[in-house]
Amino acid sequence: MKSKVAVLKTNPETVVEDYGRLMRMAGYADYLPQDKKTHIKINISWHVWYPACSTAPWQLEGVIKGLLDDGYDKDSLYLTQNRTVVVDDRVGEINNGHATVADRYGLDFTRLYEPPVKWVRYEPKAEMLVLDKVYEEDGIYLPDIFFDTNIIQMPTVKTHVFTGTTGAMKNAFGGLLQDHRHWTHSVIHETLVDLLAIQKEIHSGIFAVMDGTICGDGPGPRAMVPFVKDYILASADQVAIDAVAAQMMGFNPMDLKYIRLAHERGLGCGLIDDIEIVGEDISEVNFHFHGKKDTLASRGQKAIYHGPLKPLENALLRSPMVPWSYAASKFYHDYYWYPFVGWPRVQEMAHTKWGQLLQEYLPEGAELEKQGRSRGDFFAVMAAVMAGIGVAAKTAGSACRKHK
Repeated sequence: MKSKVAVLKTNPETVVEDYGRLMRMAGYADYLPQDKKTHIKINISWHVWYPACSTAPWQLEGVIKGLLDDGYDKDSLYLTQNRTVVVDDRVGEINNGHATVADRYGLDFTRLYEPPVKWVRYEPKAEMLVLDKVYEEDGIYLPDIFFDTNIIQMPTVKTHVFTGTTGAMKNAFGGLLQDHRHWTHSVIHETLVDLLAIQKEIHSGIFAVMDGTICGDGPGPRAMVPFVKDYILASADQVAIDAVAAQMMGFNPMDLKYIRLAHERGLGCGLIDDIEIVGEDISEVNFHFHGKKDTLASRGQKAIYHGPLKPLENALLRSPMVPWSYAASKFYHDYYWYPFVGWPRVQEMAHTKWGQLLQEYLPEGAELEKQGRSRGDFFAVMAAVMAGIGVAAKTAGSACRKHK
């Protein structure tokens, strides 16, 4: 039987109901048994709203409403998210409208990094490509609440600096690995394949719902150029949905290493001709995305993972020096890129139909204007940094004089 991917065109007036229709077209209930708990794995790639960056609030609402309408018990639904070292998920769930949706349906967030969640060592049954080697010393650890449960991955349609495109398979990366996820960036394609194999072992059901109402091209998952496209996708085959999204973006799916490897290992279907696409006719759809641009931050990362700084990878990213990279990324994205490059794009998207809908999900205090970093913030941070350097230099000078 062919893998099935459902694709629909939508609009803000019908999008929440369209998500339920989309899921049914993809036959989701056949893959997510109702007697099991269901994790809705939210993606928060930034703690501010940036178009196509994180799970859309209407995507989250559409999936929740669809599940409840079809008889899934509210108490069996978990809004699940993990933290990263550069993104504050508590702030992000407010600024991306997720908190509004959670309140509307009386659901709480499950944070994989907080008790009562425990991370337990796991020995995969499948042969691993890289994870057993990356975590050879410590072992592979997974959240205990994932075992024998359903999971719905909630990505968006966008490109990515390391994987070319990102989608359902990459969304699992943020839930199945702990704080040392960056150790796998140099072998990210193989890592995603290993994680999909693990998902198939531990979950009672796997499904993916992808938002392409606004899509992102460029150095994702954050610093992209957004485009309104009005598409939504769903499938039980994580490889197939990523392949269809890639095809729509303008890529040959089998040229993307993570899709090709997963297809070759029998974890899903990456060949478009072998996928049953229901709903919209997308045979002529091509966004002409390229995803080849880099930011200053991504060029630095690639130099460490694949370039001249590769010999220093362990020293830079697996030693007490590692906080420098977190601070540098946060400073670059939050205090330079977002206010100077991203904010004009946010303002432009805010005037689109999807930007207008987004603002209906934002609570008081999280309005887009308040999320936007002012240029004064940038200079205030720079002044603080320079002042700190000055104090440190003065202290060091005084210490030297006393030593003499």
